[in-house]
Amino acid sequence: MKKVVKFGGSSLANAEQFEKVGNIVWADESRRYVVPSAPGKRHSKDTKVTDMLYECYALAEVGDSFVEEFAAIRARYQEIIEGLHLEFSLEKEFEEIEKNFKAGAGRDYAASRGEYLNGIIMAQYLNFEFIDASEVIRFDENEEFDAETTNKILSKRLQKTEYAVIPGFYGAKKDGTVKTFSRGGSDVTGSIVARAVQADVYENWTDVSGFLVADPRIIYKPEPIEMITYRELRELSYMGASVLHEDAIFPVRKEGIPINIRNTNKPEDEGTWIVGSTCQKSKYTITGIAGKKGFCSVMLDKDMMNSEVGFGRKVLQAFEDNHISFEHMPSGIDTMTILVHQDDFVHKEQSVVSAIHRLANPDHIEIEADLALIAVVGRSMKSSRGTAGRIFSALAHANVNVKMIDQGSSELNIIIGVKNEDFEVAIKAIYDIFVLARI
Repeated sequence: MKKVVKFGGSSLANAEQFEKVGNIVWADESRRYVVPSAPGKRHSKDTKVTDMLYECYALAEVGDSFVEEFAAIRARYQEIIEGLHLEFSLEKEFEEIEKNFKAGAGRDYAASRGEYLNGIIMAQYLNFEFIDASEVIRFDENEEFDAETTNKILSKRLQKTEYAVIPGFYGAKKDGTVKTFSRGGSDVTGSIVARAVQADVYENWTDVSGFLVADPRIIYKPEPIEMITYRELRELSYMGASVLHEDAIFPVRKEGIPINIRNTNKPEDEGTWIVGSTCQKSKYTITGIAGKKGFCSVMLDKDMMNSEVGFGRKVLQAFEDNHISFEHMPSGIDTMTILVHQDDFVHKEQSVVSAIHRLANPDHIEIEADLALIAVVGRSMKSSRGTAGRIFSALAHANVNVKMIDQGSSELNIIIGVKNEDFEVAIKAIYDIFVLARI
């Protein structure tokens, strides 16, 4: 059995956390490939090493001294090395980094050094082979991730390596220029490695015990999600639920490799399993609730709209011409509503309205701002009667006015639109009716 294990920044913030990680890896010999992030915050007022590197490089870019800032970064790593009682030095690596900073190696290079240095320490601590991600993670000349070339290079390299540490977050172009993924990119690296070695499981260790049914900032101690499908995760992530980098899903989903979200500080917790499909029903009718504020609706009214061929295309062209994407488009016989991000729309409002009048000639247009969208997601909803009715009942009881409702054809999710001011109340009401009522 082969497992790829990725550890986030909070899991590697100091020597004490490193020791927890070591115990987790050594507890299961199938945990053969480790993907570390850069050291995160040791406490709430601390600074992540990646941010320290960005700040340091910004000084180097303009020719200012960065001696003090660079020394602080050195100290963070030295503290970890000494705390783990390791007999080795990163002096050579720091000399190389300092030289490259002065030579203008780039922000991506600077940011990647957090994972690079942590990977070297992790390999020394675990006694695993260190593989520099720049040698095996490939970006093309357009700085886009080259999945197939990477898979060939990485698969070939890891066939000969039984235990290895591969730093997350970065790779390189063919000429050696370092390129990073977006923030949270170590999740992506872990997924790429899992695909390359055809892992049985991709374990993603962080500071939470998996996904929760709802946002803990809104719901007090929400129930954990034991198992979630990739499709459910996609719906919830899109609406703001964030534990895993979205791009990390695709490499393992393609190969049917399950992801297990685990807590470094509570390794005994089972966490959340993310799978392609399952016959297991979720514990509740719903799997999760997530949402975002900051939308507005553009409602069009036109008699006999349903019989006018091309009406919807003409309306959407007005948004496309103004480079605005839409989120949802519920409609009736003579009405159509387009929901868009308010920040994207507000500065182009009149341009869009003028274009709609010109292209589609509606009878009336009405715009409403300050809306929130809430996604209620669950694979068990399809086989449960009255889900929408229970949502409406809960919201009515909480005195929340529903501005919009949209259910996908898969019956996997229901999207509800409410005023921004009713957002938290609405989520609490939905959580109470589906979760607390069952406890």
